Amino acid sequence: MAVRACGLIIYRRLQAAPSSKVTDGIEYLLLQTSYGTHHWTPPKGHVDPGEDDLQTAFRETQEEAGLQASQLTLIEGYKKELHYPVRGKPKTVIYWLAEMKDCNTEIKLSEEHQAFQWLKLEDACKFAEYEDMQATLKEVHQFLCSKE
Repeated sequence: MAVRACGLIIYRRLQAAPSSKVTDGIEYLLLQTSYGTHHWTPPKGHVDPGEDDLQTAFRETQEEAGLQASQLTLIEGYKKELHYPVRGKPKTVIYWLAEMKDCNTEIKLSEEHQAFQWLKLEDACKFAEYEDMQATLKEVHQFLCSKE
């Protein structure tokens, strides 16, 4: 049976200059793990018994980044499922997309992470070393661009 994890790809919109495209002001939140290879990832974690996937995504975001569900707006129409092996076992990760209501909200990391960054798409893809995560971030950005 595949290990199941759920999380949120969180973004914020900075006040853009009137001449620029709205999507130029989008930054994505990535957290750096304090274990293993210290990779960068959106907040995510394993589904607890009796919990549905979206509840897991919000709980993990609260635990790992200190963000309450009330501080985020879930974006309708985006959900991504990734499948990859971890230590030889299959893993499924489901991501939803959420926007920060206030782009100045403080991020409070748990012990699972040692750093966080708000990054524009290009930098977020450099930090997220896994190809499927890079592709997902690009897909999210396209999705947001298409909504403008």
